[in-house]
Amino acid sequence: MSVQRKRGQRAIVWATKETVDRRGNTVIALDEDHPISVRAAFVPQRSGKAEVPGQQQINVTRMIVDAHVQGVSLWSRVQWQGRMWDVVTPPAYHHGERRTRHWSIDIRERP
Repeated sequence: MSVQRKRGQRAIVWATKETVDRRGNTVIALDEDHPISVRAAFVPQRSGKAEVPGQQQINVTRMIVDAHVQGVSLWSRVQWQGRMWDVVTPPAYHHGERRTRHWSIDIRERP
């Protein structure tokens, strides 16, 4: 395991689960009952700050977590540094030795 992930910053990840609504449709929802506490490395990717009224700030960061984290998708959420973040790209699995396997997840700060 890399030092960044072993001694990284704490974050809470809400994975997704499939549920069936009243009409019998399968929907994807946050699993709010079982948040996952992780240590992760965070690498800033891009950011932009609006100079004109009406524009918004964009802050995207790559989160690198251990391979044991399951159920994270585009509908997942992350709480890090006291703020909520959305997953903006599908998680990418990087296979290697047991200690180097990890997921890379790009997250965007919610406005």
